[in-house]
Amino acid sequence: MRAAIPIGLWLVLGAASPTVLITDLSQSRIDINTRFKGADLLVFGAIQYPAGAVPDAPADIAVVVRGPAAPVTVRKKARVAGIWLNTDAVRFESVPGFYAVATTRPIDDLADDRTTAIYEIGVGNLQLSPASAAATETVQAFEAGLIAAKRTAGLFVESPDGVLVTRNVLYSARIAIPAAVPVGDYAAEIHLIRKGRVIASSSTPIAIGKSGFERWVYLMAQQHSLAYGMVAVAAALAAGGIASAVTRRR
Repeated sequence: MRAAIPIGLWLVLGAASPTVLITDLSQSRIDINTRFKGADLLVFGAIQYPAGAVPDAPADIAVVVRGPAAPVTVRKKARVAGIWLNTDAVRFESVPGFYAVATTRPIDDLADDRTTAIYEIGVGNLQLSPASAAATETVQAFEAGLIAAKRTAGLFVESPDGVLVTRNVLYSARIAIPAAVPVGDYAAEIHLIRKGRVIASSSTPIAIGKSGFERWVYLMAQQHSLAYGMVAVAAALAAGGIASAVTRRR
């Protein structure tokens, strides 16, 4: 026999239901070939509120697309005795190959520094994990240089007002994927923010990889590096020989 739940307890349980983010992508895999000039990734979905009660206050959404992370060493060059040399370096252990964030409002208006740092919302909040005993000022200078270089290459992007929310329920954001994006496993992370707090999050995987002849070359280089190196050297020698023969004939 099914036990009855008191109305008061039912209301409490219903009120405790969490807000849920439903997320989808225009494409979960992006293939890179010789004609690849970048892609336009659409991240979209809906906010599922408890008992369907949509609040009057506008919803704030942050969409983050990132990956893959890898160590990066940033070097500083200086002129020594008339020669440019690497004089200093700082290694960062966890640098995303690509990072893009789109938000409904400027990041500083969404939440405090602690919250945005915890969820790494914003380029300035990335945890790059410097592995150097250098002074704090030196590390910060190298980090600023790394971020500037990534921004210039289109690999670190921030888009305030880049998320469109309709009727406080539907949301969408377009993320431009540049041609120079590295291959690997990515993730689209979506955060719903209310009164400076993240009240719901979701994550969807994205795969970016090579296809066609580029994929064959990539796999050869990764899985059969010795054979790939020998073939590359042989091809270079052959190309040099052909160029030399053509030059002599002229």
